[in-house]
Amino acid sequence: MSQLVLLNKPFGVLSQFTGGKEGADDTLAHLVDVPDVYPAGRLDKDSEGLLLLTDDGWLQSRIAEPRHKMTKTYLAQVEGEADDAALEKLSRGVILKDGKTRPARVKRIDPPPVWDRDPPVRYRESVPDSWIALEITEGRNRQVRRMTAAVGLPTLRLIRWRVGDWSVDGIAPGTYRMIDV
Repeated sequence: MSQLVLLNKPFGVLSQFTGGKEGADDTLAHLVDVPDVYPAGRLDKDSEGLLLLTDDGWLQSRIAEPRHKMTKTYLAQVEGEADDAALEKLSRGVILKDGKTRPARVKRIDPPPVWDRDPPVRYRESVPDSWIALEITEGRNRQVRRMTAAVGLPTLRLIRWRVGDWSVDGIAPGTYRMIDV
C-alpha cells in the first residue's frame, strides 16, 4: 500500500527537502517527518496550499504529469476587479510565451475563509482586489500567475485548494494528513 501525504505548504517554503537557506525553515524537511516521500508536483515558494507527497513512483507520475490531466483547483486573490471579460478569456485559454493554455474553469468568488498569510498580502486602499477560483488540468511553471497577469489581473495570493479528489480543507498551514492509497 502506498502512502500519500497531504501537506498545507505555507508561503515561503520550497517544494523540496534540501537546498534552502542555511539554518532556515524554508524547505519541506522542517515540516514533513515521513521517510521516503517525494513531492508529486510543485508549488512555487510564493504559493500556498495543497502539496502532495508520496512514496509511490507510479502515483507521483499520475498526479504530476500533465498528460494525465489531473484537475487542480486554485483560489487566487488578484489585483483588480475580475470582470466577465477577463473570466471569459481565462475560460477559453490564454496565450503565454510557451503557448496557449488549455481552457480553464473559472469563477468569481467571495473572499474564502482561509488562514492568514505570514507575511500578509500588501493592502492598497486605492487598488481593489478580488478572488477567483480557477481549475486547470496543466501544470506549467507559475501557470496561474502568468494566466491572471495575461488578462490584467496580477495574482496577489495563490492557494492550491484541490488536486483531483484531495483537498487542503481542514489542514492547517505547515501541517499534513497521511492517507493510504
